[in-house]
Amino acid sequence: MESFFTRFKSELVLLAVLLAQVIGLALQVKRPQYGSREDGHHVRIARAWAAYTVTPIESVLKHSGGGIRGLWHNYIDLRHVRQHDKDLQYQIDQLRLHEAALAEDARQGQRLQRMLAFKQQYVGKTIAAQVVGTGGGDSSRIVTIDKGSADGLKPDMAVITPDGIVGKVRDVFAQSSQILLLNDPSSGAGVLLLTTRTRGILHGGPGGTLMITNLLPDDRIKAGESLITSGGDRVFPRGLPVGTVVSIKPDPEHQPYAIIAIKPASNLDRLEEVLIVTDVAEQLARTNTVADEADEAGKKAAEVVADRLPSLKDPNATPLKPGETAPVATLPKPPPALHTDRYSPGSIPAATSLQPGASNNELVTPPSRPNPTARPAEEQ
Repeated sequence: MESFFTRFKSELVLLAVLLAQVIGLALQVKRPQYGSREDGHHVRIARAWAAYTVTPIESVLKHSGGGIRGLWHNYIDLRHVRQHDKDLQYQIDQLRLHEAALAEDARQGQRLQRMLAFKQQYVGKTIAAQVVGTGGGDSSRIVTIDKGSADGLKPDMAVITPDGIVGKVRDVFAQSSQILLLNDPSSGAGVLLLTTRTRGILHGGPGGTLMITNLLPDDRIKAGESLITSGGDRVFPRGLPVGTVVSIKPDPEHQPYAIIAIKPASNLDRLEEVLIVTDVAEQLARTNTVADEADEAGKKAAEVVADRLPSLKDPNATPLKPGETAPVATLPKPPPALHTDRYSPGSIPAATSLQPGASNNELVTPPSRPNPTARPAEEQ
């Protein structure tokens, strides 16, 4: 097979000669471009052709390079933006968790403040505990707290919240304890209805309800009446909130008693913090208002006694010093009689000796009666 150069040898030589002539002419001939140079020299045609040929290619390459550089920078920036966005999102999540923790701490602080105020008002000594577990089922009425015998807890101690009573301690371990809730069927508490002052026994019913079943129907017991602990069960201190009456209906199985449904004051299904009563105050602390009213009432009563019984208080008596006791008051002597007593036995004169219009104030000796056993002097 004949090669390309051998076959078109004459044509290629002619083309090369023509190209050489064109290049030579381009290098020799100058194209007039007035005003392009200050010295007035003309630009050669070869240079102009080269400029016309290279400029578009250079422009394309320049724009392409700029686009590629911009695309690369955008890609790098996009990666940085994505990483920065991830960092910001992580910080936002951390701030949200921190905010939630602060909000929970604030709510817990409020609950603890309410517990402290409740403790100061009703009971003597308590221990705060956290609920850390439940019985594991909807029908379970037992919760677990994080305090045990190491903290001084004992069985049958009362468990309360600021809203009301919750239950009692059932089982005590070293670092934890189990609480039997009030709505368990085996639990019970002595209660007192505030309006009617009726005493009853509160215990759990089916489905976690609370009820009183040992009372006779009473028209005075109405829905909405409040209940407090009576203190008769020796577990809960007297006067703690229990709940309110929801409904009253006859007990079909135990006539003539009634079933009184009770709504608990505490939310027994959502317990978080509780108070265990370890010591009961003998007497509830009185507020300043009650004490002031009692003192004022005592002063008023003393003033009334002094006004109505002035003889019991000697105005000339020496005031007592602190720590001294008042002497026993002696009864005043009666004033002397204005006239002789005429009404004593034996002093009444005989009716025959009384004279109309005459003074009968003198004493009259009653006549003597003869003694039948005595003998006359002459016979002796």
